[in-house]
Amino acid sequence: MSEIENLLREDLRGRSPYGAPQLDVPVQLNTNENAYPIPDDVAAVVAAFLERELRGLNRYPDRDALALREDLAAYLGHGLTAGHVWAANGSNEILQQLLQAFGGPGRTVLGFMPSYSMHPLLARGTGTAFVDAGREDDYSLSPVYVREAIAEHDPDLVFLVSPNNPTGTALDAEVVEAAYAAARGIVVIDEAYAEFARDAASTALGRLAGRPRLVVTRTLSKAFAFAGARVGYLAADPELVEKLLLVRLPYHLSSLTQAAARGALACAARLQSEVDELKHQRDRIVKNLRAKGLPVADSDANFVLVGGLADAAAVWRAILDEGVLIRDVGLPGRLRITAGTEEETAAVLDAFDTVIRQRPELFDRAAEQRQEQQP
Repeated sequence: MSEIENLLREDLRGRSPYGAPQLDVPVQLNTNENAYPIPDDVAAVVAAFLERELRGLNRYPDRDALALREDLAAYLGHGLTAGHVWAANGSNEILQQLLQAFGGPGRTVLGFMPSYSMHPLLARGTGTAFVDAGREDDYSLSPVYVREAIAEHDPDLVFLVSPNNPTGTALDAEVVEAAYAAARGIVVIDEAYAEFARDAASTALGRLAGRPRLVVTRTLSKAFAFAGARVGYLAADPELVEKLLLVRLPYHLSSLTQAAARGALACAARLQSEVDELKHQRDRIVKNLRAKGLPVADSDANFVLVGGLADAAAVWRAILDEGVLIRDVGLPGRLRITAGTEEETAAVLDAFDTVIRQRPELFDRAAEQRQEQQP
């Protein structure tokens, strides 16, 4: 053990940082980014917002990001005000602040893996014990399952993801209701992919009223094609938002970040066309892979989880050899594919065609037979 390793916190020794492979290949569909660059007309609006801030960079930003929070509240609707909203550098920082304020040493957060892999890492970084309650055999969550897990572990926070990453499935409203009724602590619904849901009413935003311990987290990274800007936010009871000010760093959100986000929000309707196209490509992937005999769940996100793979790692490598990068999330027999442009979708489907034809032994034929037997 090196001198530095010896000085590191014991619970961090031997750990690996979060990250997905960054490989130089023609088609990259592994990190759930928005496949479309910012349109020129939207870029012009964002640039105008930024221009207004440039000469004032000698001053600190609005540490409470009030104008941005007002714009976010207007975008979300549901009767929310700036007091209900908080923003930070990506939804990861939002989740970290929630753990700093309501978790910490001696406290626990309950998650349901497989889900967003940053959740346990954020918990560890804040000294919060992460408890994984797992999922049902088909990776779904029922109200009964969630209620029993909360009763067993009595967590200080509960993390639920809808649509879930990596499965792409949205939670039923009854699951959110059951979690809130069973928990004594904070219940966080991570909705990073909410704008891609097939049913817009599946959001938990409409359930915030009268539930002071319920939190909905969102991001501009996906639907707004703003991953490089790092803007995440939450909606919750104003008292809960006020408590987060106790742990936020001074001036944590730069003037330029706030301005850029406001410019993007001003173009929300314009960006919806790209969201609709990505949903179309997502459903195209689902339909085509099912036609190839591979089980794929209906997705409410901008990605799909494909199964029926006898050797997921070997399929991942074979698809990569065809010039397409997708994600091995560590689930046996499954890989995740981000929805891309029409051309990128064609590329990944062609890659699967090639690999299925050339390497049939990599695929679970029993899964194909089960698919054919479904009504």
